[in-house]
Amino acid sequence: MGTLGGKSPLSARPAVLVLADGTFFRGGAFGARGVRCGEVCFNTSMTGYQEIVTDPSYAGQIVVMTCTQIGNVGVNPQDEESARPWLCGFVVREVFDAPSNWRAAEPLPEYLRRHQVPGIAGIDTRALVRRIRDRGFQNGVISTDPERQEVGELADMARQAPALDGRDLASEVSCTEPYAWSEGTWEGIAGQLPRPPRPEPRLKLVAFDLGIKRNILRTLTDRGFEVTVVPAATTAAEVDALGPDAVFLSNGPGDPAATGAYAVPVINEILRAGIPLFGICLGHQMLALALGARTEKMLFGHRGANHPVKDLATGKVEITSQNHGFVVVGDSLPKGVRKTHVSLFDGSLEGLAVEGKPVFSVQYHPEASPGPHDSHHLFERFVGMMETTRSAK
Repeated sequence: MGTLGGKSPLSARPAVLVLADGTFFRGGAFGARGVRCGEVCFNTSMTGYQEIVTDPSYAGQIVVMTCTQIGNVGVNPQDEESARPWLCGFVVREVFDAPSNWRAAEPLPEYLRRHQVPGIAGIDTRALVRRIRDRGFQNGVISTDPERQEVGELADMARQAPALDGRDLASEVSCTEPYAWSEGTWEGIAGQLPRPPRPEPRLKLVAFDLGIKRNILRTLTDRGFEVTVVPAATTAAEVDALGPDAVFLSNGPGDPAATGAYAVPVINEILRAGIPLFGICLGHQMLALALGARTEKMLFGHRGANHPVKDLATGKVEITSQNHGFVVVGDSLPKGVRKTHVSLFDGSLEGLAVEGKPVFSVQYHPEASPGPHDSHHLFERFVGMMETTRSAK
């Protein structure tokens, strides 16, 4: 099996990753040839690299994997979370260019090359992660172009590039027109067995695409929702015209305060209408802003499929899948909004609910793509909340 990284002869094409502070790492190139800039972050997941690569929440970022071997099962169309990768670059210790899995349609390096995403392998990812963990987010530049490897030039480029602070990226990754979604999850191994029969739709759901993942939509469909996906900038009047029983606010990239400039007024109108609402990740942050809370940027964020979160009502600890660089400030929650979940890593806010109203949200990704299924019950809670609200009318 061929690998790219370390002293492998396949890493002959040079690549360099340069941080804004001048720190640089030289290694072997894979994926596309070019120079790309983005905010450098790291993900601690042991599996699911294809879902990570195609998660729209990574728009504007260069992703570093802490798992040492990436690409060994290749990539396939069934595991894509969106139509293409949105990340700016991919950083790994070792990448496989000859996958060993019957579902593999192509190697990861070829997939990234086809989608114009550069990658670098063979660097000390532990040292890089420690630098981000200790010093926080900073921009970086990946160059897989042999003619553009000068560290000083690339460091200047990283320093001059805009940070994610103040950037509305949700509007860039969102769909441009509403569409219906009816596909459910696979039964058994994806691609081997057919998808199970779709439950008879009994509840109309409008899902805001702030960077939504396909497995979120599949999970919603499995619960009997008739799902209509709408663009991030959809108005309250347009939502009302669809006659939903509930509204879902998805995950997504960028600064929540920037997206909130147009999303918060719409969310407030939905709340005033008494429509049940569930938000995750960026959607959780959007809801919090609409309720009057604040968000702030974290030192290095939460990204991975192994984050412990405590449910304050039950005391239960769930291992969750997360991907966020901003967080809702817990002390900023207004009266009538309660904290429901906290991170056991750093105590940060992981969930909220509005007292006496069918409205709640969590910071993590309960559909678990990739990750454990500890939080799937939140979708059942959403269904129950909707049915209770509808029967009360």
